[in-house]
Amino acid sequence: MNPLRHVSALGQSVYLDELSRTMLRDGDLQRLIRDDGLHGVTSNPAIFAKAIGGSDAYDDAIADLAGEGRSVEAIFETLTIEDIQDAADLFADLYRTSDGQHGYVSLEVSPHLAHDERATVTEAKRLWRELARPNVFIKVPGTAAGLGAIRRLTAEGVNLNVTLLFGLPRYQAVAEAYLAGLEDRLAAAEPLHGLASVASFFLSRIDVAIDPVLDELAARGGEVGERAAALRGRAAIASAKRAFVIYHERFGGERFAALAAHGARPQWLLWASTGVKDPRYPATMYVEPLIGASTITTLPRETLDAYRREGDPKPRLADDLEAAARTLRELTDLGIDLDAVTRRLEDEGVTKFVQPFDALLQTIARATDAQAAR
Repeated sequence: MNPLRHVSALGQSVYLDELSRTMLRDGDLQRLIRDDGLHGVTSNPAIFAKAIGGSDAYDDAIADLAGEGRSVEAIFETLTIEDIQDAADLFADLYRTSDGQHGYVSLEVSPHLAHDERATVTEAKRLWRELARPNVFIKVPGTAAGLGAIRRLTAEGVNLNVTLLFGLPRYQAVAEAYLAGLEDRLAAAEPLHGLASVASFFLSRIDVAIDPVLDELAARGGEVGERAAALRGRAAIASAKRAFVIYHERFGGERFAALAAHGARPQWLLWASTGVKDPRYPATMYVEPLIGASTITTLPRETLDAYRREGDPKPRLADDLEAAARTLRELTDLGIDLDAVTRRLEDEGVTKFVQPFDALLQTIARATDAQAAR
């Protein structure tokens, strides 16, 4: 069996962390759905910056919209909404046959709103209406300001993909916000069935931040050096496995059972940032240990292709949970403040989305200026 399809057979959904008009037009995305059993797509400002700025597939549409006098922001939004809608339509049959379990495509609110709860709620609701598809997620950053937005948007029936989660305390707060939103919605006598949400826990960037600290400690030698060397490349997977434990604590008890009786679905964990950044690590490093039912893994194209070639799928997510907890304790014992590291990663993550977003708007602005000159 194709390893990607085998992963799906084990109960984990495989998403592609990439989207472009080219792959929509040439049938590439449709082939991935058909041959690999792809269950969904995630996008972000960096992905759209690459898609729009790195090809000519959008040139005619930009020229037409500019000719209509659309603003740069309106052109960007029109292009991305069209791509998300077209992708969601390709997954429509899967969405229907799975009773809304699979087949979602994600669109993110402006990264400039990451610390503005009210503006995030307003934009998320507007994008939800504009997309007009039941099988889409609106991506909302899991910042402190995002917590209130998650609760309010869940209460109003908006499907959410909560992104940029690095730390366990913040993930726990996100799960609480989702539960509170469901309870608010139930209290308002609104239906819970059909509402979907996922929490995107980022992986490789955790190791990118912690490995250099471990390398410095390892270079000192001695017992501490040996312990640090043994922990290299283990922080992200250990954090993910601890998040899995928290997930079962939050969605396996009486509080959620009362909501599930009215049709509520748990907020699945989605493993993000699964492409390796360190060439010393295998390409499937952030996929193999985290395969488990009722979860999602979103893979950049390079990782997806590597897993198709090299994957060895087995349900490993629930394995070695005590060892994962021990790894996190050992990191703390070495003086690594995991909460401080993940807070910094959250701040950097917002910046990493703001920069390509702004660069993309500048690219569209140049195209519209050229159109005006012609």
